[in-house]
Amino acid sequence: MVRTAGPQLTEAIRDSQQRFVFPCCAPYYREPLVLVRGSGVFVEDAEGRRYLDAFSGILTTSVGHCHPDVVERVRAQVGTLGHTSTLYLTEPIVEAARRLSGIAPGRLTKCYFTNSGTEALETAIMTARMYTGRTEIIALRHAYHGRTHLATEVTAQAGWRPLASQIAGIKHARAPYCYRSEYAGRCDDEAADAFARDIEEVILTTTNGQPAAFLAETILGVGGYVVPPPGYFQRAAEIIRRYGGVFICDEVQAGFGRTGTKWFGIEHWDVEPDIMFTAKGIANGFPVGATIATPEIADAWHGKTISTFGGNPVAMTAVVATLDVMSREDTPARSAARGIQLRRGLDALAQQYPWIGDVRGMGLMQAMEIVEDPETKTPDAQRAKAVLEAAKAEGLLVGLAGLFGNVVRIAPSMLITQDETAEVVERLGKACQAAHLP
Repeated sequence: MVRTAGPQLTEAIRDSQQRFVFPCCAPYYREPLVLVRGSGVFVEDAEGRRYLDAFSGILTTSVGHCHPDVVERVRAQVGTLGHTSTLYLTEPIVEAARRLSGIAPGRLTKCYFTNSGTEALETAIMTARMYTGRTEIIALRHAYHGRTHLATEVTAQAGWRPLASQIAGIKHARAPYCYRSEYAGRCDDEAADAFARDIEEVILTTTNGQPAAFLAETILGVGGYVVPPPGYFQRAAEIIRRYGGVFICDEVQAGFGRTGTKWFGIEHWDVEPDIMFTAKGIANGFPVGATIATPEIADAWHGKTISTFGGNPVAMTAVVATLDVMSREDTPARSAARGIQLRRGLDALAQQYPWIGDVRGMGLMQAMEIVEDPETKTPDAQRAKAVLEAAKAEGLLVGLAGLFGNVVRIAPSMLITQDETAEVVERLGKACQAAHLP
């Protein structure tokens, strides 16, 4: 492969990607970006152009690209002890577990480390089934939980389910998606009651009445940053526990201060999960997933299990270093402040462009749903893609989501500054103006 920076390197990498990588692993943009370096909220492509990254590697570079504190400590660990597996104890793994249990809600104190959110999900479901002695799982429509066989079955978007349903015992309740419901414009207690009642109806009509768990993202990420109405999770948790199941909370995207003021999204609703799992921003880009449970639930796993790379000392050092930065910088407070600033900018754009049908989110997890008409709410994926491409032209990276691919996602590093946030809004405004043109 050609190594000289510039257009030649870009084309060489694009060509190799087409020849040697599964085509299902498709990159963004008509002309995919070839990124070579990053620092803070900025990345640079092979031709030297800088981009303001407002998607943070799908909410993963939580404290910015190549944060010097994380880099320094990981570099030192690589030169000290790179790998052992969980057959041996190391200080990094027990310190990471101790730190996580210190900020996790309620009585969640025992951790199991894996390599990704998908593996953390699988661990959570297996743990719930062993603890309850039951098998049936209630999840939400519009949800996304990962790419393995089980994870795609729990996921409820056709585009992310490449195989016909083959795993029994997975049921899906109605997502608390106010914008696309009869409760649009009044996402209130009545809406919370109605969406929660559907969970009970699913239990009574599509299961044997003895579910193992209810599983939900606190904010539906790939579903389009859908925020449930206040009171929904209190009612959902009460229902699943009344039927003898446990509540599993997915904090892969919403965790570590991303939603503002709280460490985890579920804390906004004063609900304590029985099991919680997370990944992405936990280690600022290193491959880590974590499942956290109450002691009695964690202790219910009596069979043999191992994760060769889960708990790897280098990855665990990245967790501890990232949590140190988050604590020092107070990412919940920073996300709250910058989230208010970002939301004001998005609301102003919605006033200007009627095809921005809904603006929603919490903290630094914000989205715009793009529609053909604000009355019919017909999804407009084509214009959403136009915004994505136009943002790239303005040197801004954002994401797409939603069942129909019509939701623009904005989720920068939680250490983004006030000036950088203003720059995100300015560049996104120019992108919307370009996408508005016929």
